[in-house]
Amino acid sequence: MSTIKTPRRIIFGLLSAGIMALLLSCGGGGGSGGGSIAGLGVGTGSTSPPAATGAGGTTGTAGADPTGTGTGTGTGTGTGTGTASAGSGTGGTGSTGAAGGSSGTGATGGTGSDAGAGSSTAGNSNTDGSGVGSGGTGVTADAAGIGAADGLGSVILNGLRYDTDSATFIIEDATELQIGMSARIAGKVDANFTSGIANQVVSAAELRGAVSNIDLAGGTFVVMGIGVSVDSATVWADANGLSDVRAGNIIQVWGLPGAPGMLRATRIQVAPALTDPLATGAVQNLDKAHKTFMLGQLTVDYGTAAFTGLDESSLANGVVVRARGTAAPVGGVLSATRVQGWYAIPTSNGVAVQLAGVINDFASRGSFRVLGTPVDATNAQIAGGNANSLGNGVKVEVDGFMSGGVLVVKKLRIRNVPGTGGPASFTVIGAIGGFTPPASFRVRGQPVDASTAVFENGTQSDLQNGRKVTVVGDRVVDGVLIAQHVTFSP
Repeated sequence: MSTIKTPRRIIFGLLSAGIMALLLSCGGGGGSGGGSIAGLGVGTGSTSPPAATGAGGTTGTAGADPTGTGTGTGTGTGTGTGTASAGSGTGGTGSTGAAGGSSGTGATGGTGSDAGAGSSTAGNSNTDGSGVGSGGTGVTADAAGIGAADGLGSVILNGLRYDTDSATFIIEDATELQIGMSARIAGKVDANFTSGIANQVVSAAELRGAVSNIDLAGGTFVVMGIGVSVDSATVWADANGLSDVRAGNIIQVWGLPGAPGMLRATRIQVAPALTDPLATGAVQNLDKAHKTFMLGQLTVDYGTAAFTGLDESSLANGVVVRARGTAAPVGGVLSATRVQGWYAIPTSNGVAVQLAGVINDFASRGSFRVLGTPVDATNAQIAGGNANSLGNGVKVEVDGFMSGGVLVVKKLRIRNVPGTGGPASFTVIGAIGGFTPPASFRVRGQPVDASTAVFENGTQSDLQNGRKVTVVGDRVVDGVLIAQHVTFSP
Protein backbone atom coordinates (compact mmCIF):
# COMPACT_ATOMS: atom_id res chain seq x y z
CA MET A 1 0.00 0.00 0.00
CA SER A 2 2.73 2.46 0.97
CA THR A 3 4.69 1.86 -2.25
CA ILE A 4 1.60 2.96 -4.28
CA LYS A 5 0.45 5.85 -2.03
CA THR A 6 3.76 7.74 -2.00
CA PRO A 7 3.88 8.45 -5.80
CA ARG A 8 0.22 9.54 -5.69
CA ARG A 9 1.08 12.10 -3.02
CA ILE A 10 4.02 13.37 -5.08
CA ILE A 11 1.89 13.68 -8.23
CA PHE A 12 -0.92 15.41 -6.34
CA GLY A 13 1.56 17.90 -4.83
CA LEU A 14 3.06 18.71 -8.21
CA LEU A 15 -0.38 19.28 -9.74
CA SER A 16 -1.44 21.55 -6.86
CA ALA A 17 1.71 23.65 -7.19
CA GLY A 18 1.18 24.01 -10.93
CA ILE A 19 -2.44 25.10 -10.56
CA MET A 20 -1.47 27.62 -7.90
CA ALA A 21 1.22 29.13 -10.13
CA LEU A 22 -1.20 29.35 -13.04
CA LEU A 23 -3.81 31.15 -10.92
CA LEU A 24 -1.24 33.63 -9.61
CA SER A 25 0.03 34.45 -13.07
CA CYS A 26 -3.49 35.07 -14.46
CA GLY A 27 -5.23 36.67 -11.51
CA GLY A 28 -2.89 39.61 -11.06
CA GLY A 29 -3.47 39.73 -7.31
CA GLY A 30 -2.05 38.25 -4.14
CA GLY A 31 -3.88 35.67 -2.09
CA SER A 32 -4.51 35.65 1.61
CA GLY A 33 -6.34 33.36 3.97
CA GLY A 34 -6.95 29.66 3.47
CA GLY A 35 -4.76 29.53 0.37
CA SER A 36 -7.36 31.41 -1.70
CA ILE A 37 -6.54 33.92 -4.40
CA ALA A 38 -7.88 37.45 -4.32
CA GLY A 39 -8.11 39.63 -7.43
CA LEU A 40 -7.36 43.35 -7.29
CA GLY A 41 -9.57 46.01 -8.93
CA VAL A 42 -8.43 49.61 -8.97
CA GLY A 43 -10.38 52.73 -9.99
CA THR A 44 -9.67 56.39 -9.63
CA GLY A 45 -12.25 59.14 -9.50
CA SER A 46 -14.00 58.25 -6.31
CA THR A 47 -13.93 58.80 -2.58
CA SER A 48 -16.58 58.46 0.13
CA PRO A 49 -14.93 56.30 1.27
CA PRO A 50 -11.43 56.29 -0.27
CA ALA A 51 -11.40 52.50 -0.17
CA ALA A 52 -13.75 49.73 0.77
CA THR A 53 -13.03 46.06 1.24
CA GLY A 54 -15.38 43.14 0.92
CA ALA A 55 -14.13 39.97 2.52
CA GLY A 56 -14.31 36.48 1.13
CA GLY A 57 -16.76 35.17 -1.39
CA THR A 58 -16.45 33.74 -4.83
CA THR A 59 -17.01 37.16 -6.37
CA GLY A 60 -17.14 40.67 -5.00
CA THR A 61 -17.97 43.82 -6.91
CA ALA A 62 -18.56 47.42 -6.05
CA GLY A 63 -20.88 49.70 -7.90
CA ALA A 64 -22.77 52.73 -6.66
CA ASP A 65 -22.75 51.18 -3.17
CA PRO A 66 -19.14 51.47 -1.97
CA THR A 67 -19.10 48.10 -0.18
CA GLY A 68 -18.67 44.69 -1.76
CA THR A 69 -19.50 41.62 0.33
CA GLY A 70 -19.29 37.89 0.00
CA THR A 71 -19.17 34.73 2.01
CA GLY A 72 -16.03 32.71 1.45
CA THR A 73 -12.45 32.86 2.43
CA GLY A 74 -9.65 35.09 1.36
CA THR A 75 -9.62 38.81 0.64
CA GLY A 76 -9.15 41.11 -2.28
CA THR A 77 -9.22 44.88 -2.51
CA GLY A 78 -10.46 47.56 -4.86
CA THR A 79 -9.69 51.19 -4.25
CA GLY A 80 -11.14 54.49 -5.44
CA THR A 81 -9.78 57.96 -5.05
CA GLY A 82 -11.04 61.31 -6.28
CA THR A 83 -14.13 63.27 -5.42
CA ALA A 84 -17.24 61.19 -5.79
CA SER A 85 -18.78 58.23 -4.06
CA ALA A 86 -17.26 54.91 -4.94
CA GLY A 87 -15.98 51.82 -3.35
CA SER A 88 -14.44 48.48 -3.98
CA GLY A 89 -15.42 44.87 -3.75
CA THR A 90 -13.35 41.82 -3.07
CA GLY A 91 -13.70 38.13 -3.53
CA GLY A 92 -12.30 34.94 -2.21
CA THR A 93 -11.06 31.95 -4.09
CA GLY A 94 -10.92 32.71 -7.79
CA SER A 95 -12.56 36.06 -7.01
CA THR A 96 -12.90 39.31 -8.87
CA GLY A 97 -12.38 42.73 -7.35
CA ALA A 98 -13.91 45.65 -9.19
CA ALA A 99 -13.89 49.28 -8.27
CA GLY A 100 -17.21 50.97 -8.81
CA GLY A 101 -18.57 54.43 -8.54
CA SER A 102 -20.35 56.99 -10.54
CA SER A 103 -17.71 57.71 -13.20
CA GLY A 104 -14.20 56.85 -14.52
CA THR A 105 -12.73 53.44 -15.32
CA GLY A 106 -11.17 50.75 -13.30
CA ALA A 107 -8.28 48.41 -13.94
CA THR A 108 -8.54 44.69 -14.24
CA GLY A 109 -9.09 42.24 -11.47
CA GLY A 110 -8.36 38.53 -11.42
CA THR A 111 -11.00 35.87 -11.36
CA GLY A 112 -9.68 32.36 -11.00
CA SER A 113 -7.62 31.87 -14.10
CA ASP A 114 -9.31 34.69 -16.05
CA ALA A 115 -8.93 38.46 -15.70
CA GLY A 116 -12.11 40.43 -15.17
CA ALA A 117 -12.31 44.15 -15.94
CA GLY A 118 -13.60 46.52 -13.31
CA SER A 119 -14.89 50.02 -13.95
CA SER A 120 -15.54 53.14 -11.92
CA THR A 121 -16.86 56.55 -12.77
CA ALA A 122 -16.34 59.74 -10.82
CA GLY A 123 -19.54 61.53 -10.05
CA ASN A 124 -20.39 64.82 -8.45
CA SER A 125 -21.53 64.18 -4.92
CA ASN A 126 -18.99 66.55 -3.36
CA THR A 127 -19.15 70.31 -3.15
CA ASP A 128 -17.20 71.09 -6.29
CA GLY A 129 -18.99 68.41 -8.27
CA SER A 130 -16.06 66.81 -9.97
CA GLY A 131 -13.26 64.30 -9.77
CA VAL A 132 -10.87 62.37 -11.95
CA GLY A 133 -11.36 58.80 -12.98
CA SER A 134 -8.79 56.64 -14.71
CA GLY A 135 -7.94 53.01 -15.14
CA GLY A 136 -7.73 50.18 -17.58
CA THR A 137 -5.95 51.16 -20.76
CA GLY A 138 -7.56 54.60 -21.21
CA VAL A 139 -8.08 57.77 -19.23
CA THR A 140 -11.34 59.58 -18.63
CA ALA A 141 -11.53 62.81 -16.67
CA ASP A 142 -14.56 63.99 -14.76
CA ALA A 143 -14.96 67.66 -15.26
CA ALA A 144 -16.82 70.86 -14.67
CA GLY A 145 -17.58 72.99 -17.70
CA ILE A 146 -18.70 76.57 -17.09
CA GLY A 147 -19.67 78.96 -19.85
CA ALA A 148 -22.55 79.65 -22.21
CA ALA A 149 -24.50 77.07 -24.19
CA ASP A 150 -23.50 77.52 -27.83
CA GLY A 151 -25.46 74.57 -29.12
CA LEU A 152 -28.32 72.16 -28.56
CA GLY A 153 -28.64 68.52 -29.57
CA SER A 154 -27.43 67.24 -26.32
CA VAL A 155 -25.66 70.41 -25.08
CA ILE A 156 -22.64 72.12 -26.61
CA LEU A 157 -20.73 74.18 -24.05
CA ASN A 158 -17.57 76.10 -24.93
CA GLY A 159 -17.39 74.19 -28.20
CA LEU A 160 -17.54 70.73 -26.57
CA ARG A 161 -20.59 68.53 -27.13
CA TYR A 162 -21.91 66.74 -24.05
CA ASP A 163 -24.26 63.80 -24.32
CA THR A 164 -27.15 64.66 -22.00
CA ASP A 165 -29.28 61.53 -22.40
CA SER A 166 -28.82 60.62 -18.73
CA ALA A 167 -28.28 64.11 -17.33
CA THR A 168 -30.34 65.91 -14.70
CA PHE A 169 -31.31 69.47 -15.65
CA ILE A 170 -31.76 72.21 -13.03
CA ILE A 171 -32.98 75.40 -14.71
CA GLU A 172 -33.94 78.68 -13.03
CA ASP A 173 -35.31 81.86 -14.62
CA ALA A 174 -36.41 79.97 -17.78
CA THR A 175 -38.44 76.94 -18.74
CA GLU A 176 -35.61 75.19 -20.62
CA LEU A 177 -31.97 75.61 -21.54
CA GLN A 178 -31.53 77.74 -24.66
CA ILE A 179 -28.63 79.00 -26.73
CA GLY A 180 -26.61 81.68 -24.97
CA MET A 181 -27.68 80.81 -21.43
CA SER A 182 -24.87 80.49 -18.92
CA ALA A 183 -24.52 76.97 -17.57
CA ARG A 184 -22.43 74.60 -15.53
CA ILE A 185 -22.06 71.00 -16.69
CA ALA A 186 -20.75 68.30 -14.39
CA GLY A 187 -19.76 65.12 -16.15
CA LYS A 188 -17.00 63.29 -17.92
CA VAL A 189 -14.73 64.36 -20.78
CA ASP A 190 -12.02 62.63 -22.77
CA ALA A 191 -8.41 63.67 -22.24
CA ASN A 192 -8.36 65.83 -25.39
CA PHE A 193 -11.60 67.71 -24.61
CA THR A 194 -13.32 66.54 -27.79
CA SER A 195 -16.42 64.92 -26.29
CA GLY A 196 -18.19 64.56 -22.98
CA ILE A 197 -21.04 62.96 -21.09
CA ALA A 198 -23.06 65.17 -18.76
CA ASN A 199 -24.36 64.02 -15.40
CA GLN A 200 -25.89 67.36 -14.43
CA VAL A 201 -26.68 70.63 -16.21
CA VAL A 202 -27.38 73.73 -14.11
CA SER A 203 -28.39 77.12 -15.50
CA ALA A 204 -29.74 80.41 -14.16
CA ALA A 205 -29.76 84.04 -15.24
CA GLU A 206 -27.20 86.48 -13.86
CA LEU A 207 -28.99 89.83 -13.92
CA ARG A 208 -32.56 91.14 -13.94
CA GLY A 209 -33.57 94.73 -13.35
CA ALA A 210 -34.07 98.19 -14.80
CA VAL A 211 -31.74 99.43 -17.55
CA SER A 212 -29.83 102.72 -17.51
CA ASN A 213 -26.82 104.36 -19.19
CA ILE A 214 -27.22 102.75 -22.61
CA ASP A 215 -24.19 103.32 -24.85
CA LEU A 216 -24.99 102.10 -28.36
CA ALA A 217 -21.56 102.90 -29.77
CA GLY A 218 -19.71 101.24 -26.94
CA GLY A 219 -22.10 98.29 -26.69
CA THR A 220 -22.68 98.72 -22.97
CA PHE A 221 -25.43 99.50 -20.49
CA VAL A 222 -26.02 99.33 -16.74
CA VAL A 223 -28.51 97.30 -14.71
CA MET A 224 -28.82 98.14 -11.01
CA GLY A 225 -25.28 99.48 -10.86
CA ILE A 226 -23.69 96.55 -12.70
CA GLY A 227 -22.08 97.23 -16.07
CA VAL A 228 -22.99 94.97 -19.00
CA SER A 229 -21.18 94.67 -22.34
CA VAL A 230 -22.35 92.89 -25.49
CA ASP A 231 -20.40 91.38 -28.37
CA SER A 232 -21.01 89.53 -31.63
CA ALA A 233 -21.85 86.32 -29.76
CA THR A 234 -24.57 87.86 -27.57
CA VAL A 235 -27.88 86.10 -28.24
CA TRP A 236 -30.92 88.36 -28.50
CA ALA A 237 -33.91 86.30 -27.39
CA ASP A 238 -36.65 88.77 -28.30
CA ALA A 239 -34.93 91.78 -29.85
CA ASN A 240 -32.76 92.71 -32.82
CA GLY A 241 -29.99 94.23 -30.74
CA LEU A 242 -29.05 96.87 -28.22
CA SER A 243 -31.03 99.49 -30.16
CA ASP A 244 -34.21 97.76 -28.97
CA VAL A 245 -33.32 98.19 -25.30
CA ARG A 246 -35.05 101.09 -23.54
CA ALA A 247 -33.90 102.87 -20.40
CA GLY A 248 -36.09 102.04 -17.42
CA ASN A 249 -37.28 98.72 -18.83
CA ILE A 250 -36.64 95.55 -16.87
CA ILE A 251 -34.48 93.10 -18.80
CA GLN A 252 -32.94 89.73 -18.03
CA VAL A 253 -29.32 88.92 -18.81
CA TRP A 254 -27.30 85.72 -18.85
CA GLY A 255 -23.60 86.36 -18.86
CA LEU A 256 -20.07 85.74 -17.61
CA PRO A 257 -18.53 87.85 -14.82
CA GLY A 258 -15.42 89.74 -15.89
CA ALA A 259 -13.76 92.53 -13.95
CA PRO A 260 -15.51 93.35 -10.65
CA GLY A 261 -18.85 95.01 -11.34
CA MET A 262 -18.87 93.95 -15.02
CA LEU A 263 -20.73 91.22 -16.92
CA ARG A 264 -20.26 90.05 -20.52
CA ALA A 265 -23.76 89.29 -21.81
CA THR A 266 -24.25 85.94 -23.55
CA ARG A 267 -28.06 86.15 -23.86
CA ILE A 268 -30.48 89.04 -23.34
CA GLN A 269 -34.25 88.98 -22.94
CA VAL A 270 -35.76 92.47 -23.13
CA ALA A 271 -39.23 91.43 -21.94
CA PRO A 272 -38.77 88.70 -19.33
CA ALA A 273 -41.68 86.94 -17.69
CA LEU A 274 -40.03 87.39 -14.29
CA THR A 275 -39.38 90.81 -12.76
CA ASP A 276 -37.91 90.06 -9.32
CA PRO A 277 -34.45 91.67 -9.07
CA LEU A 278 -31.36 89.53 -9.55
CA ALA A 279 -27.69 90.54 -9.52
CA THR A 280 -24.51 88.53 -9.98
CA GLY A 281 -20.85 89.35 -9.49
CA ALA A 282 -17.78 89.13 -7.33
CA VAL A 283 -18.32 90.27 -3.75
CA GLN A 284 -16.70 93.61 -2.93
CA ASN A 285 -16.47 95.64 0.28
CA LEU A 286 -17.87 92.86 2.44
CA ASP A 287 -19.06 94.18 5.79
CA LYS A 288 -19.93 91.20 7.99
CA ALA A 289 -20.84 93.41 10.93
CA HIS A 290 -23.61 95.16 9.00
CA LYS A 291 -24.22 92.17 6.68
CA THR A 292 -23.70 94.04 3.43
CA PHE A 293 -21.50 93.76 0.36
CA MET A 294 -21.32 95.38 -3.04
CA LEU A 295 -21.76 94.07 -6.57
CA GLY A 296 -20.45 96.86 -8.78
CA GLN A 297 -22.27 99.97 -7.58
CA LEU A 298 -25.12 97.97 -6.02
CA THR A 299 -25.15 97.47 -2.26
CA VAL A 300 -26.63 94.14 -1.16
CA ASP A 301 -28.11 93.83 2.32
CA TYR A 302 -28.11 90.11 3.21
CA GLY A 303 -29.24 90.47 6.83
CA THR A 304 -32.38 88.38 6.31
CA ALA A 305 -31.28 86.37 3.27
CA ALA A 306 -31.22 82.60 3.01
CA PHE A 307 -28.00 81.08 1.66
CA THR A 308 -27.93 78.28 -0.90
CA GLY A 309 -24.89 76.78 -2.57
CA LEU A 310 -22.58 78.36 -0.01
CA ASP A 311 -22.56 79.09 3.71
CA GLU A 312 -22.76 82.61 5.05
CA SER A 313 -19.49 81.95 6.86
CA SER A 314 -17.73 81.31 3.53
CA LEU A 315 -18.79 84.67 2.08
CA ALA A 316 -15.65 86.65 1.21
CA ASN A 317 -14.44 89.37 -1.12
CA GLY A 318 -13.90 87.96 -4.60
CA VAL A 319 -16.43 85.14 -4.25
CA VAL A 320 -18.96 85.21 -7.12
CA VAL A 321 -22.57 85.11 -5.94
CA ARG A 322 -26.12 85.63 -7.16
CA ALA A 323 -28.25 87.91 -4.97
CA ARG A 324 -32.04 87.69 -5.38
CA GLY A 325 -34.73 89.92 -3.97
CA THR A 326 -38.45 90.52 -4.26
CA ALA A 327 -38.44 94.32 -4.56
CA ALA A 328 -36.40 96.73 -6.68
CA PRO A 329 -33.42 98.37 -4.97
CA VAL A 330 -34.14 101.49 -2.95
CA GLY A 331 -31.41 104.09 -2.81
CA GLY A 332 -29.01 101.71 -4.50
CA VAL A 333 -29.59 99.00 -1.87
CA LEU A 334 -31.02 95.58 -2.69
CA SER A 335 -32.59 93.73 0.24
CA ALA A 336 -31.65 90.17 -0.64
CA THR A 337 -33.98 87.32 0.19
CA ARG A 338 -31.57 84.72 -1.16
CA VAL A 339 -27.83 84.61 -1.79
CA GLN A 340 -26.63 81.79 -4.01
CA GLY A 341 -23.16 80.51 -4.73
CA TRP A 342 -22.47 80.90 -8.44
CA TYR A 343 -21.32 77.93 -10.52
CA ALA A 344 -18.70 76.13 -8.40
CA ILE A 345 -15.26 75.89 -9.99
CA PRO A 346 -13.27 72.83 -8.84
CA THR A 347 -9.81 73.30 -7.34
CA SER A 348 -8.64 69.74 -6.67
CA ASN A 349 -5.50 68.61 -8.46
CA GLY A 350 -6.10 66.71 -11.68
CA VAL A 351 -9.69 67.85 -12.17
CA ALA A 352 -10.55 68.69 -15.78
CA VAL A 353 -12.06 72.17 -16.12
CA GLN A 354 -13.57 74.08 -19.05
CA LEU A 355 -14.10 77.81 -18.59
CA ALA A 356 -15.39 80.58 -20.81
CA GLY A 357 -14.99 84.16 -19.72
CA VAL A 358 -13.18 87.46 -19.94
CA ILE A 359 -9.52 87.72 -19.00
CA ASN A 360 -8.55 89.98 -16.12
CA ASP A 361 -5.42 90.44 -13.97
CA PHE A 362 -3.36 89.65 -17.08
CA ALA A 363 0.42 89.58 -16.52
CA SER A 364 1.50 87.08 -19.16
CA ARG A 365 0.34 83.92 -20.92
CA GLY A 366 1.39 82.12 -17.78
CA SER A 367 -0.50 84.32 -15.35
CA PHE A 368 -4.04 85.67 -15.69
CA ARG A 369 -7.55 84.95 -14.43
CA VAL A 370 -10.78 83.76 -16.00
CA LEU A 371 -13.93 83.76 -13.83
CA GLY A 372 -11.63 84.48 -10.90
CA THR A 373 -9.57 81.31 -11.47
CA PRO A 374 -5.77 81.59 -11.88
CA VAL A 375 -4.76 80.37 -15.34
CA ASP A 376 -1.44 79.27 -16.85
CA ALA A 377 -1.61 79.03 -20.66
CA THR A 378 2.15 78.93 -21.24
CA ASN A 379 2.03 75.67 -23.18
CA ALA A 380 -1.54 75.87 -24.48
CA GLN A 381 -2.61 75.27 -28.06
CA ILE A 382 -4.08 78.63 -29.10
CA ALA A 383 -6.77 79.02 -31.75
CA GLY A 384 -9.07 81.79 -32.91
CA GLY A 385 -6.47 84.54 -32.93
CA ASN A 386 -2.90 85.58 -32.27
CA ALA A 387 -1.43 84.76 -28.88
CA ASN A 388 -0.14 88.34 -28.70
CA SER A 389 -3.74 89.57 -28.56
CA LEU A 390 -4.29 88.01 -25.13
CA GLY A 391 -4.90 90.59 -22.44
CA ASN A 392 -7.48 92.07 -20.12
CA GLY A 393 -10.96 92.18 -21.61
CA VAL A 394 -10.33 89.42 -24.15
CA LYS A 395 -13.01 86.72 -24.15
CA VAL A 396 -11.58 83.21 -24.19
CA GLU A 397 -12.44 79.55 -23.70
CA VAL A 398 -9.87 77.46 -21.85
CA ASP A 399 -9.64 73.70 -21.32
CA GLY A 400 -7.17 72.16 -18.90
CA PHE A 401 -6.48 70.48 -15.60
CA MET A 402 -6.19 71.95 -12.13
CA SER A 403 -2.79 71.88 -10.43
CA GLY A 404 -2.06 73.64 -7.15
CA GLY A 405 -5.13 75.85 -7.53
CA VAL A 406 -4.11 76.93 -11.05
CA LEU A 407 -5.84 75.86 -14.26
CA VAL A 408 -3.02 74.59 -16.48
CA VAL A 409 -4.46 75.04 -19.95
CA LYS A 410 -4.19 72.51 -22.75
CA LYS A 411 -6.37 74.37 -25.27
CA LEU A 412 -7.25 78.07 -25.48
CA ARG A 413 -9.64 79.63 -27.97
CA ILE A 414 -9.82 83.39 -28.46
CA ARG A 415 -13.48 84.39 -28.91
CA ASN A 416 -13.50 88.16 -28.83
CA VAL A 417 -10.86 90.89 -28.75
CA PRO A 418 -12.01 94.40 -27.78
CA GLY A 419 -12.06 96.63 -30.84
CA THR A 420 -11.48 93.68 -33.17
CA GLY A 421 -14.31 91.29 -32.44
CA GLY A 422 -14.16 87.55 -32.92
CA PRO A 423 -15.91 84.49 -34.26
CA ALA A 424 -19.35 83.40 -33.09
CA SER A 425 -20.88 80.03 -33.86
CA PHE A 426 -24.04 78.31 -32.69
CA THR A 427 -25.17 74.76 -33.49
CA VAL A 428 -28.42 72.84 -33.20
CA ILE A 429 -28.68 69.14 -33.98
CA GLY A 430 -31.90 67.18 -34.32
CA ALA A 431 -35.10 66.63 -36.27
CA ILE A 432 -36.88 69.44 -38.10
CA GLY A 433 -40.23 70.50 -36.68
CA GLY A 434 -42.68 73.29 -37.37
CA PHE A 435 -41.48 73.58 -40.95
CA THR A 436 -42.82 76.56 -42.93
CA PRO A 437 -41.69 76.83 -46.57
CA PRO A 438 -39.34 77.80 -47.89
CA ALA A 439 -36.80 77.61 -45.07
CA SER A 440 -38.19 78.35 -41.60
CA PHE A 441 -38.32 75.59 -39.01
CA ARG A 442 -37.35 74.57 -35.50
CA VAL A 443 -34.73 72.19 -34.16
CA ARG A 444 -34.82 71.32 -30.46
CA GLY A 445 -37.30 74.17 -30.09
CA GLN A 446 -34.87 76.70 -31.55
CA PRO A 447 -36.33 78.73 -34.45
CA VAL A 448 -34.12 78.63 -37.55
CA ASP A 449 -34.01 80.74 -40.72
CA ALA A 450 -32.16 78.79 -43.42
CA SER A 451 -33.14 81.00 -46.35
CA THR A 452 -29.51 81.99 -47.04
CA ALA A 453 -27.83 78.79 -45.85
CA VAL A 454 -25.50 76.48 -47.76
CA PHE A 455 -26.91 72.94 -47.82
CA GLU A 456 -24.91 69.72 -47.61
CA ASN A 457 -26.16 66.18 -48.40
CA GLY A 458 -29.30 67.76 -49.81
CA THR A 459 -30.93 70.99 -50.91
CA GLN A 460 -33.46 73.44 -49.55
CA SER A 461 -36.22 71.41 -51.20
CA ASP A 462 -35.33 68.49 -48.90
CA LEU A 463 -36.40 70.41 -45.81
CA GLN A 464 -39.37 68.74 -44.16
CA ASN A 465 -40.60 67.80 -40.71
CA GLY A 466 -38.77 64.83 -39.25
CA ARG A 467 -35.57 65.19 -41.32
CA LYS A 468 -32.50 65.16 -39.07
CA VAL A 469 -30.12 68.05 -39.61
CA THR A 470 -27.17 69.87 -38.14
CA VAL A 471 -27.59 73.63 -38.36
CA VAL A 472 -24.72 76.06 -37.82
CA GLY A 473 -25.20 79.82 -37.64
CA ASP A 474 -23.26 82.85 -36.49
CA ARG A 475 -25.97 84.89 -34.77
CA VAL A 476 -29.37 84.74 -33.09
CA VAL A 477 -31.61 87.72 -33.82
CA ASP A 478 -35.05 88.15 -32.28
CA GLY A 479 -34.75 84.57 -31.09
CA VAL A 480 -34.06 83.12 -34.55
CA LEU A 481 -30.82 81.33 -35.44
CA ILE A 482 -29.63 82.62 -38.82
CA ALA A 483 -28.27 79.48 -40.46
CA GLN A 484 -25.07 79.50 -42.50
CA HIS A 485 -24.87 75.75 -43.07
CA VAL A 486 -27.49 73.00 -42.96
CA THR A 487 -26.26 69.41 -43.17
CA PHE A 488 -28.74 66.59 -43.65
CA SER A 489 -27.99 63.42 -41.67
CA PRO A 490 -27.92 60.15 -43.70
